[in-house]
Amino acid sequence: MIARARAALRRRPAVEGAPGTSAAPSGASDRPTAGTGCAVRLEDVHVRLGERDVLRGIDLELRERRVGIVGANGSGKSTLARLLNGLVVPTSGRVLVDGLDTRRDGAAVRRLVGFVFTDPDAQIVMPTVAEDVAYSLRRLPAAERDALVRAALAARGLADHADHPAHLLSGGQKQLLALTSVLAAGPRLVVADEPTTLLDLRNTRRFAAELAGLPQQVVLVSHDLSLLGAMDRVLVVDGGRVVADDAPGPAVEHYRRLVDEAP
Repeated sequence: MIARARAALRRRPAVEGAPGTSAAPSGASDRPTAGTGCAVRLEDVHVRLGERDVLRGIDLELRERRVGIVGANGSGKSTLARLLNGLVVPTSGRVLVDGLDTRRDGAAVRRLVGFVFTDPDAQIVMPTVAEDVAYSLRRLPAAERDALVRAALAARGLADHADHPAHLLSGGQKQLLALTSVLAAGPRLVVADEPTTLLDLRNTRRFAAELAGLPQQVVLVSHDLSLLGAMDRVLVVDGGRVVADDAPGPAVEHYRRLVDEAP
């Protein structure tokens, strides 16, 4: 059943810019530009941490514009997400992003794939709001960088907080800042690992709307089943394996059955 579902999903249009599709011509500029997606392939991936097999035999090709991942705590879903930009590398097998191997080409992969953590404090690294976004643009001339920072903050309602200490923002504002800083680098794929877990309902809706409006390809890990309905494809992870790979409705139903049948 999983194989048939995967075959059907792979017939959907691939993201623009992936191998085999038309791509915008590349220029000589170092300025970040938001691409429209990556071709991601996992080939017989195993991840072993200590004495535990966290992921086993993962074979996937991700080209859809919106991919959701769901699973119980400890199922391996966050490890799967971290494989996509090289935060975790396989114990065996390989992960390719637009043909780049995450083990050998980690820095290049991370320029293509941005990552939003559950806790924004884990990735806000600079003292003020504006400085945190500017850090992602540090290779640009100062005047151009400052203009881009102002525009990025204004786009997410953070302009009035530009000079505020980042650690004094609310939880929702911090997560928006984390997303803004990731996007400033111009990734083509954004991976978000349970980004709404620490947010209230209003900020969850706001953050979900921000993700929905992005031109980038998005992979979203979430326990919030309501967010998965907007995905093109949903993976269910259980016991270190992908046990369902389908459209949102059938995949979420599979996950619900797993929860109901758990001891």
